Amino acid sequence: MILEMQSNLKIKEQLYTQCADFVEERLITIQNQIREIQESLNSETKSSAGDKHETGRAMLQLEREKSGQQLAEVEKLKEALSKIDVTKSSGTIGLGSVVFTSKSNYFIAISAGQLDTASHQFFAISPNTQIGLLLMEKSR
Repeated sequence: MILEMQSNLKIKEQLYTQCADFVEERLITIQNQIREIQESLNSETKSSAGDKHETGRAMLQLEREKSGQQLAEVEKLKEALSKIDVTKSSGTIGLGSVVFTSKSNYFIAISAGQLDTASHQFFAISPNTQIGLLLMEKSR
């Protein structure tokens, strides 16, 4: 039983690291997009075709707002991950739990898609997803 718990903790650490990497990659991508949009806005010069210029600036502003919303979502993901203690195990399924079922295996954390360890395949899901809600608070 102790070996099984240690094995699950090691798996949990691996899954947590993969989720953190997922969030970090998204953060870098969004920051790059925002930087590129800002550079485009700064280099946009007023041309004789005023309507074209204004339309281009408006489109860039919309893209910047969209990227800002994506950045806020990534910050929420980072906060959700920060609430997970990979060293703790519980008899009830909750945030940070590694769940093995007959159909699929899950890591209750953030929605990060499919994650692989050396021995198993998992789906990182948010506790607010349909599957997450079904699993939460169940006994192991």
